[in-house]
Amino acid sequence: MDEYIRELKKIELLQPEEEDRLWDACKRRRDESARARLIQSYQPLVFKQATPYRTSEYVMDLIQEGTVGLIEAVESFDPDRGVAFSLFAVHRIRGRMKDFLKREGASDVACIDGMTDSEGIPAKERIVDPGALPEEQAESHVLAERLREAMARLPQKERFVLEEVYLAGGGIDGVAAALHLSESHIYRLKKTGIRRIRGMMSRFMQHWSEK
Repeated sequence: MDEYIRELKKIELLQPEEEDRLWDACKRRRDESARARLIQSYQPLVFKQATPYRTSEYVMDLIQEGTVGLIEAVESFDPDRGVAFSLFAVHRIRGRMKDFLKREGASDVACIDGMTDSEGIPAKERIVDPGALPEEQAESHVLAERLREAMARLPQKERFVLEEVYLAGGGIDGVAAALHLSESHIYRLKKTGIRRIRGMMSRFMQHWSEK
């Protein structure tokens, strides 16, 4: 892991113009060196997705799986669609990691165990109270599942912003850079996404309270 991190520190972020040239060379001229440069440049995105699992015994395996997802994303990405590659690739990377954990019989609780909130309290303690009654724990799990469903229904960019800011702990400036958008635009996407989530959850809560 230490050697991997040292190599990551050597990676220089791509400027938009340089990245455009690399995609052009990769997709239109099948330039292998451009393809390799793109994969290398986005390796920090893999590391970021693996960070919540950093205390897990599987962390290096997850990085390898995430790298496979990154390569698959490079192969299937269409730069003419106008979507930032980081937004496109992150779901492939996460998907590969989750599939690996399922194959190994490992729970994604390993990810939750590695996450803390702004007060340093483990995220899992915020989700379910271990001392709660079974029916209260069941309600918490139902709410968590409904929240995941609501997130999945958001437009792609809004979902990415909320996941990066609230789940991955990313900053607005980093999300803006990843999507090649202004910070004010990211704030608007965050605000709109939260409003949609509240609307979907409020309808569910109203229905639940009537039972």
